[in-house]
Amino acid sequence: MDPNWNDQQPIYRQLRDRVVAMLLEGVLSDGDSLPSVRNVAAEYRVNPLTVLKGYQELVDEGLVEKRRGLGMFVIEGARKRLLKAERDRFLAEEWPQVMATIERLGLDPQTLLSEGAPGHDGAGDGAKENKK
Repeated sequence: MDPNWNDQQPIYRQLRDRVVAMLLEGVLSDGDSLPSVRNVAAEYRVNPLTVLKGYQELVDEGLVEKRRGLGMFVIEGARKRLLKAERDRFLAEEWPQVMATIERLGLDPQTLLSEGAPGHDGAGDGAKENKK
């Protein structure tokens, strides 16, 4: 986890978001244990109650469970549920804005696919003309 915090949202929420990102990226898998509250608090110099609050949000969302005396563990199917929720959120909130931008710029799908392809440096003919 990145030890840098931003001022845009509470630290407990940033902790929660970082664990979610680790789940989505496959760093954490179903059944894995989360680092202990004390270890996270000491490593990132935050109050243990802050870490606990972030972990509690994950419990409330049904992504992790507390096992008495053992710690917090990722629930079976958590990544799958997160992927579905993130896809739904993207399609409902972000995709309409992306589509509006595509239409406003007059881009077509073939252009987007060819210029957005891996290995494409983005320096098409238009970029060369602008350098002159």
